[in-house]
Order: sequence, then structure tokens, then C-alpha cells
Amino acid sequence: MDFKTLSDTEVKSALELAWDVFQKYEAPDYSEEGMNTFHGCLKDADFTSMLKCYGAFDGTKIVGMIATRSEGTHIALFFVNGSYHKHGIGKKLFSMACADNKSGTFTVNSSPYATEVYHHLGFIDTDTQKVQDGLIFTPMVCKFK
Repeated sequence: MDFKTLSDTEVKSALELAWDVFQKYEAPDYSEEGMNTFHGCLKDADFTSMLKCYGAFDGTKIVGMIATRSEGTHIALFFVNGSYHKHGIGKKLFSMACADNKSGTFTVNSSPYATEVYHHLGFIDTDTQKVQDGLIFTPMVCKFK
């Protein structure tokens, strides 16, 4: 397994992975509005240009990705191909993002599916579950330094 910061050309594959994993694991909890909002973010060049993306590769196939924004302090996207869940890929990607985060703090708006994963990584809820533009999320924070 190879892990690296993604080039601009590799980000497209990472965003496709995010959409595929979202459809399989997240979409059942979301309204059509929420699915359209999420898909719109992935297609929005202004949004995606703000991201710093890291990826996990099995050969040439991208199997995991994490993307940060706000100077690396907010996790915007975090997805691992279902066939690769529970193999430490998410933890390694999170470690890479931590290494580039100078503040020692991450925030995230966790989907219902990912809440347990974030708790396992040390995040705590900062508020109750919210719905905005059809997206369901729980605001969380993690202090790691």
C-alpha cells in the first residue's frame, strides 16, 4: 500500500472514490437534496481547489482518501473503499493529515456513518446532529498535539 499527497490530476480519482463510497454507505441515510448537495460539492471547482488531498493506493488504484481545508484544520472528505475497511488505511491517512496540521486541532462535520470512526480517532462531539441542505452531520473536534 502506498500513501501520498495527491497531485491535481490524482484528485479527480479521489473525488470519484468519495462519490462511490458515499453512494454505498452514506446515501441510504440521505434525502435526494442531501445527495445532490454532496455531489455538487464534489463537482464544484471552487470547493475542490481549497482541498489538500492525501491518498492510499493499492498498485495504481486509489482505495482511500482524506481531504483537508481551512489551512489543514478541517477534514472536508474522508473515504475508504469498503473492501479496504478495517485495514488501518483511514488511520494512516489521518496520521498524514495530522503531520501537516500545525494547529494540533481538527474539526469535522461527521456523517452518521462515520461518527464511530471519528470517535475511534479521538474526536468528540461539539454539538448534536444537524441537517443543512439535506446533509446530516455531527460537528466534532479532535486535539492531537
